[in-house]
Amino acid sequence: MDVLAQARDLVAPLLRSGGRTIVGIAGPPGAGKSTLAEALAEEFAAELATGSGAAGAMAVPMDGFHLSNVELRRLGLADRKGALPTFDGAGFVHLLERIAAGEELVYAPAYSRVVHESIGGVIPVPAGTRLIVTEGNYLLVPEHPWVRARPLYDLAIYLDMADGPRVEGLIERQLSFGLDEAAARDWVYRSDEDNARLVATTRRYADVVLHRS
Repeated sequence: MDVLAQARDLVAPLLRSGGRTIVGIAGPPGAGKSTLAEALAEEFAAELATGSGAAGAMAVPMDGFHLSNVELRRLGLADRKGALPTFDGAGFVHLLERIAAGEELVYAPAYSRVVHESIGGVIPVPAGTRLIVTEGNYLLVPEHPWVRARPLYDLAIYLDMADGPRVEGLIERQLSFGLDEAAARDWVYRSDEDNARLVATTRRYADVVLHRS
């Protein structure tokens, strides 16, 4: 059974309550978290759609809380973009708290891989949205402020993948951004894999671990 089918089977029983369900998907860089989150939301979107036309399910990624490139340069973290301190963790947690509280309309930011910056207010989350799927490297970090988000997840999934194909995929991603082979490998092994080691320590805080082949 593929990871989408496994995740669908885990989420379906949670939706029977009729309330809002928040699913968090954590895991190392390159494991396919965003792909799974978007596919899972799409899987339930039509089934949970409301009469008002609002989407019944949607993905709300953590990546929208990247600090700006200007701020990263000010902090001396431009060469570590994607590491834990390069995110607005408190902002992410606050957004989830508002979503969990069922506010009438919450706007979430998203990260643009075109301009390589976060863009605010591009994901509208109406109160009628039944399923929210959020994903990111650091969802299960047991430190302030991230730890405040853990009770908000009705289901916390850790998505894992074998290092070989995961790392090769990360290198291909950096090549697609315009880096040459040497720079792409340097970024992945110096930055992404350092982040992956931290993320691996949070695996035990998940409700379930799924493995992507």
